Amino acid sequence: MTIMTRLTAAAVLAAGLATSAVPAFADRENPKEINFGIIATENSSAQREKWGPFLKALESSLGMPVKPFFAADYAGVIEAMRFDKVDIAWYGNKSGMVAVDRAGAEIFAQTTESNGDQGYWSVMVTHKDSGLTYEDVMKCDKTLNFGLGDPNSTSGFLVPSTFVFAKEGVNPKDCFKTVRNANHETNLISVATKQVDAAVASSGGLYKRLKKARPELFAEVKEIWRSPLIASDPMAWRPELNKDLKARIMSFFMTYGRLGTDAEVANARETLAMIDMGPFVPSSNAQLWPFYEMDQIRQRMSIEGDETMSKGEKKEKIAAIDKKLEAIRAAAAARPRM
Repeated sequence: MTIMTRLTAAAVLAAGLATSAVPAFADRENPKEINFGIIATENSSAQREKWGPFLKALESSLGMPVKPFFAADYAGVIEAMRFDKVDIAWYGNKSGMVAVDRAGAEIFAQTTESNGDQGYWSVMVTHKDSGLTYEDVMKCDKTLNFGLGDPNSTSGFLVPSTFVFAKEGVNPKDCFKTVRNANHETNLISVATKQVDAAVASSGGLYKRLKKARPELFAEVKEIWRSPLIASDPMAWRPELNKDLKARIMSFFMTYGRLGTDAEVANARETLAMIDMGPFVPSSNAQLWPFYEMDQIRQRMSIEGDETMSKGEKKEKIAAIDKKLEAIRAAAAARPRM
C-alpha cells in the first residue's frame, strides 16, 4: 500500500468516525428533543429539582421534550455542545467563552438576578472563627488550604485569578499548602466545615443557595473579599438549530415571566427564582468581550510577576498579549454589546 493510499484510507476512516459522532444534518437542525445543558455549580440532584419546573415550561412552550444534561464539571457541558449532545446551555461567562471558541456556541440571552440585578460577584470566604483577613490569606506562606473554582468558572476562577492572584503577582500553587478545584457549593461547604481555610465562590452560591439550603453552614462562613460586578450569565444554543426553532426558543425566553395573566407571570417568576434568576434579556456573543479582555489582562499580569522568565521572554509574551488585546478591543468597538 502506497503512502498516498494509506493517507486516503486514514482520511476515510476519520470521516466515518466524525460522521458517527454527530447526528445527521437534518437532526442537527431539527432535533426531536431539546437537550439542555446545566453547568455544575452544585450537585446534579439539587440542580435537577430546581431546574425541573423551568424545563417543563420550556417543553410546554416548544411542544417537544426538553431533557436536562448534567456533567461533573463545566467542560462536560461545553464538550457536549461541541458534539451536538446539548442544544441549549446555561453557561457562566468564562465557560461561555470556551463554548463559543470550541463548540461554536451562539449566545442569545442573558440571565438577570432574581432581584432584578444584571450582575453578581466573586467572593472569598473563610470560617467565621478563623480570624483570617484577606491580607492574612494573601501572605502566601503556604500554611493555608485554599479552594478555587472550576477552571471554566467565571466567579470561581477567572475573576479571582485576575483580581486577586494576577494583581498580587502570585500563583495559587506557590501561595498555599494545597489548592483544590471544586464547584461553588463544595467550596463553601468546605470552608464552613473547616476542610479548607479559605475559598472563592459566587455571591449567589453564598447568599442565595447556601443561605437557603444550608442556613446552619451559611452561619459559619464569613466574606473577606469581593470582586467588581460580574455581568450575569449567558444562555447559548447550537448554531445549527434552524431559524424557526431558534425563534420559538427566543420567544419563550423573552416572554417568560413577563407576558401572560397576573397568575401566569407570578408563577413564572417563582419558577425563575428557584434557579436564582429573573426574566431574561436579549444578548449576543458581544457579551463576552470584557471577559476575553480580562483573560488576556490576567495572563499579562501573571507574566509580569513571573520571576522565572527572562526579560526577553517576558517582552515577547507581553507583546503577543498586547496584540490580542488590540484585536479584542477593535472587535468590541466594531460590534458593541447590545
